[in-house]
Amino acid sequence: MATTWARTTPAGKTAEAGRTWKSEQTEDLGKDAVGGGTAEVGGSRGFALLLLITGAAGLLAAWVITLDKFKLLEDPDFTPACSLNPVVSCGNIMKSEQASAFGFPNPMLGLVAYAVVMGIGAGVLAGARYRRWFWLGLNAGTLFGVGFCTWLQYQSLYEINSLCLWCSLAWVATIVMFCYVTVHNVEHRILPAPAGVRGALSEFHWVPPVLWTGVIGMLILIRWWDFWTG
Repeated sequence: MATTWARTTPAGKTAEAGRTWKSEQTEDLGKDAVGGGTAEVGGSRGFALLLLITGAAGLLAAWVITLDKFKLLEDPDFTPACSLNPVVSCGNIMKSEQASAFGFPNPMLGLVAYAVVMGIGAGVLAGARYRRWFWLGLNAGTLFGVGFCTWLQYQSLYEINSLCLWCSLAWVATIVMFCYVTVHNVEHRILPAPAGVRGALSEFHWVPPVLWTGVIGMLILIRWWDFWTG
């Protein structure tokens, strides 16, 4: 009798509904982790906006660099607007071999990649849900992007000895993008991780991108310390 009464009271119904919702959530997360990838996973509004913003920032950088590259091809004496001094010199970067790592200007790759990310962000914002393999593919793509950016950072600082502001914007956008796609996939158990790691990433999701960009900023500061302080 007591059990029946508890279930019919508002408090009892709320508790039972809470248990049902938690059970459904656990079941959904379990499906997300199934190797077949049959479950479809969406994303929060904040995550969708982050994809849109970082994608737009990267696309803007790639667009400006591409336009300047075309102008430089037309006129070898052209000086990009972001060539401000001997260190901050986009022109030096564009004229380097590393600027065409795959046989064509690097920003042309960015025009496609960042546009795709914006499309995914718009889809998530509209309520789209994707299968596990799709999110893993996005994670792999952003991993490639952040790896390529890391290589370009090294080349810029220690081989070309110049810094491009638009490139730096693309670096930051890609780093933030990769970090939050990874957090999203870990939270939804698309990427396997211990419960403690999932909890830490959910609570301190801002730490990896902040530390990452902070380290890059320190490397830039140290690399040209005499120039900045001279």
